[in-house]
Amino acid sequence: MTTTTDTVADRKIVTFSLGAQTFGIDMRALIEIREWEEPTPLPNVPGFIKGVTNLRGNVVPVVGLAERLGWEPSAIHPRSCVLVVHIGGKQAGFLVDEVNDIVAISETEIQPAPEVETLEPSVIGGLVRISTRQKDGTRDENGTMALLLDLDALSLTKHLDMAA
Repeated sequence: MTTTTDTVADRKIVTFSLGAQTFGIDMRALIEIREWEEPTPLPNVPGFIKGVTNLRGNVVPVVGLAERLGWEPSAIHPRSCVLVVHIGGKQAGFLVDEVNDIVAISETEIQPAPEVETLEPSVIGGLVRISTRQKDGTRDENGTMALLLDLDALSLTKHLDMAA
């Protein structure tokens, strides 16, 4: 007897924007998506740590992801939000410009990040072409290239210990 198995996506990613760039993180790392609210600032922490917020009794550092990547700070607007994730055995919130979608991808669709000389190890775990949702609700199958963040490579653990 033969059985037919449907191709199932290997994982789901949450896609979001920083400026004009689309990023993705593994859905399994996501705890929740929160509306932006000004965190409590902390002294003597790197500039990309915006402060801390309370998440159901836990103190969670909020990181400006654009600044952490060496880009200009994100301008706060009504669609700004914080992605609360598991990273290095801890929780952290990342300020992003906008959450876009949840997309199923196959591991075979992921392209390796190009090897270029950088000041620190790459935080890009790979690239994947994803279809995008248009304003009219249809999907553009040509889509866009999403940079997949390697949360562990963001090297925040030391900074999170200072902030928490």
